[in-house]
Amino acid sequence: MSHQIEDTYDQFATEAARYGVGVTEVSPGKVSDAIVERIELPAVGIELPWEDATLPESVETEPTPADIEAAATGVTAASLAIADYGSIVLRSDTDGSEPVSLFNDLHIAVLDRADIVPDMEAAFEWFGDELRESRDSAIIATGPSATADMGALVQGAHGPKQVEVLVVS
Repeated sequence: MSHQIEDTYDQFATEAARYGVGVTEVSPGKVSDAIVERIELPAVGIELPWEDATLPESVETEPTPADIEAAATGVTAASLAIADYGSIVLRSDTDGSEPVSLFNDLHIAVLDRADIVPDMEAAFEWFGDELRESRDSAIIATGPSATADMGALVQGAHGPKQVEVLVVS
């Protein structure tokens, strides 16, 4: 099993890099330091769901709409990663993860290494189990926001211009 986890991590990191996404593996106790190294202030975030992985004090965890609008960085947990696409899954929740992850120039997603699945088939198995019960929704995000609606490719038109993923192992 650990060999498969290693393979999915490597594949996820390789595929995400194709979209300009930085992927860094960190231990739970180093998450806060890794975020500090990457954030641009002001920053907003949602508390992380892991006991030993915390946000730095410089990240506002109870943001107002004005805080979210002014923030350069948003920090959230990702629910899942899909290795062969280099994508992360951002679950909609009552904590406000969606606006925190989408309205800033930099999104830092924190992901548990065990939540990297090899392919879309495995992701849909997770979706069926997780989302059917809760009636929540989720976004599959692959790299920074990009659009070519008006001609040339523009990044950051509908979401973050830059994405960093911290994989907690």
